[in-house]
Amino acid sequence: MNENFDSIIFDMDGTLWDAVNTYAKSWNIYFYKNGINRKITKKVLDNLMGLEESLYLEQVIPEFPSGKRKEIYRDVINLQYGLIEKEGGHLYDGVFDGIKKLSEYYQLFIVSNCPEYTIRCFIKWSKLENYFKDSISHGENLKPKFENIELLKKKHKLSLPIYIGDTDSDRIQSEKANIPFVFMDYGFGKSDNYFLKFSSFTNFTNHMLQYNASKISL
Repeated sequence: MNENFDSIIFDMDGTLWDAVNTYAKSWNIYFYKNGINRKITKKVLDNLMGLEESLYLEQVIPEFPSGKRKEIYRDVINLQYGLIEKEGGHLYDGVFDGIKKLSEYYQLFIVSNCPEYTIRCFIKWSKLENYFKDSISHGENLKPKFENIELLKKKHKLSLPIYIGDTDSDRIQSEKANIPFVFMDYGFGKSDNYFLKFSSFTNFTNHMLQYNASKISL
């Protein structure tokens, strides 16, 4: 497979940043305020990153019926948005400079299974507003990731995009969308099948920039 890519679509959690402490804190604030004798840890949520909403909630609050889970989650999400604005998360090394450099040569997008406005909160907090062309979250339309990738492909007429993620689920969704999968092994998951693999965002950036430079020199 060649690397004549015109665009890069990123997963968010585990690929661009780790905000799971913030997510856990929002759950625990909700539990405390509502007299629920529960406390959730980052370690528990780490294993759930990347799940679609219904599957995620089945794991986090299985004791509640489906309708109540969604009601609770709306309150938790609102807490989460406020905490991201104040506390953010951990932006992985190399992401800030890498995104700026990559945007000079590629169209950049984000597709994540997060709540509706979390991508926007992330982009604003990270001060990367000027570098991503568009994004879609699962919370906006409740569609699976591969369908949202396909929506972006169609909307922006992308001919050769790649998807960058950190779990085998990301790999499966990439295959369903018929685009190459690049695995970042520093995130929350594992995968044994990928087009390319990187252990740091800086290495990924350098690879993409070097390839682009080689095309220009031809």
